[in-house]
Amino acid sequence: MIARFVLVLLMPIVFYITTTAHAQDVPGIEICTVEKTMERRTSCLQSNVDFLQKTIGKLTSDHQQKLDAANRQIASLQNALASLQKLVTDLQAAQVKLTEDMKKKVDAPPAKDATPAAKDGTK
Repeated sequence: MIARFVLVLLMPIVFYITTTAHAQDVPGIEICTVEKTMERRTSCLQSNVDFLQKTIGKLTSDHQQKLDAANRQIASLQNALASLQKLVTDLQAAQVKLTEDMKKKVDAPPAKDATPAAKDGTK
């Protein structure tokens, strides 16, 4: 019962709010051909031009920021790639050197004792 009473009281307020919301001047493209006087039509067209210029400016700024961020990321990735390429080159050079060292050890004759062997009974 109380809910129905509150609903009946609130309905006119809700109706008033929804009908007045349509009367607000929301920025956007307006249909200017419905205007009768030339001054109002010109003003409407100028409003459309201003809105479009503002929208284009905002979109240009947003896209420029995205391009700048992408360019920074590309530069960062290029630096990472260069350091990884240097690391691979260094590892390949180390592998070649290690392979050559191993080949030299295999090809070299076995090393003789550095100290001469003691003869039988003499010191």
